[in-house]
Amino acid sequence: MMNSNELRGNNETKIDFLNEEFIRNPFPIYKEIREKDPIYRFLMPNGHLAWIITKYKEAVEILNDSRFVTNFPDNNQTGEPKLPPHQEIISRNLLSVNPSDHRRLRRLVQKAFTPRMVERLRSRIEEITNQLLDRVQHKGEMNLIEDFAFPLPIIVICEMLGVPIEDQDKFREWSDVIMEGVNNPNFSQQSEQVMIEFVDYLKELIGKRRNNLQQDLISDLISVEDEGDVLSEHELYALIFVLIIAGHETTVNLIGNGVLALLEHPDQKEMLKNQPELIHSAIEEILRYNGPAEVSNIRFATEDIEFKGKHIHKGDMLFVALSSANRDSEQFINPDILDITRGANNHIAFGKGVHYCVGAPLARLEGEIAINTLLKRMPEIRLKTDQSLIEWRTGMIIRGVKEIPLLF
Repeated sequence: MMNSNELRGNNETKIDFLNEEFIRNPFPIYKEIREKDPIYRFLMPNGHLAWIITKYKEAVEILNDSRFVTNFPDNNQTGEPKLPPHQEIISRNLLSVNPSDHRRLRRLVQKAFTPRMVERLRSRIEEITNQLLDRVQHKGEMNLIEDFAFPLPIIVICEMLGVPIEDQDKFREWSDVIMEGVNNPNFSQQSEQVMIEFVDYLKELIGKRRNNLQQDLISDLISVEDEGDVLSEHELYALIFVLIIAGHETTVNLIGNGVLALLEHPDQKEMLKNQPELIHSAIEEILRYNGPAEVSNIRFATEDIEFKGKHIHKGDMLFVALSSANRDSEQFINPDILDITRGANNHIAFGKGVHYCVGAPLARLEGEIAINTLLKRMPEIRLKTDQSLIEWRTGMIIRGVKEIPLLF
């Protein structure tokens, strides 16, 4: 818990997102901040000052307010260093571009990445899910993340894109290292070389597809057009980066956090096991209760703004604490209780507004199939270790565990 010196109204104090105790259970601290100063000025791990929004209503307002953008036009004002060349190539993606560019990119992407395409994947996702469980069935134990939650979405997205089978292990390694760099500043240097390899690989793969289009998503994205508008080369790299990295990570942690939450609440696990038709509401409740993203991607104020009694200066950085907003008692009854039958669950685990996660339908489908199949095939799953020994991943963006050893 934070002491009295750490919650003093508008003081520029520090929330230690890299602190092990906070990472394991940030919710009591978020609750204190919501009650005492829901629009809170804090010191980030990299030394920059930023605002963090912790209440649901205010969070939704910020996410829908066009005055707060994800890509501030003057980087010098924010103190952000210039990106290395390979990171610059993928920086203009759906997560980081501003509303006008985002609408254009999203319109083009949705022509190739439709709900119908996602639903057509159902049988293949079920097949991959069962194949992964077949590999561990005879052992009587598994590491949920390494054996199941991690490989499932990377296989799915690689097959969608048309990445050759022999290269899929590379993508697993690249995804893991790059997300550590995105999530934790201490790993950024380690991820730079991997980023170079990743972008160089995409250049070669896209070049091959341009000469020989296939029945895959990369070919569709190359071919997609809207009123004469097409994706540029760099936009293709950036979009594929988001689909592989962000989309993959979202599903990994949805499955991991979801299974852990059910193990922590055996009555809810038993209910879902006996009533698998509850999986849709169960996934929404898992997303609300302990979703895969701690905070939103960064926003910048484009002008001086008076917001709920706080003066936010032009160029100020803001984060929306999605985990906190989804536990706001003014929005959710008994927010700290997992209830897989909860109705009207308007959580913001996938964001809100123009930057709402384009991969949300796929993540939901993968999560539903993975968790229901796991409970059906291994109904007596239990933790192999004490829950207090489960290690959470370090960082302020992604919320997930490193491994979950299970017995069944």
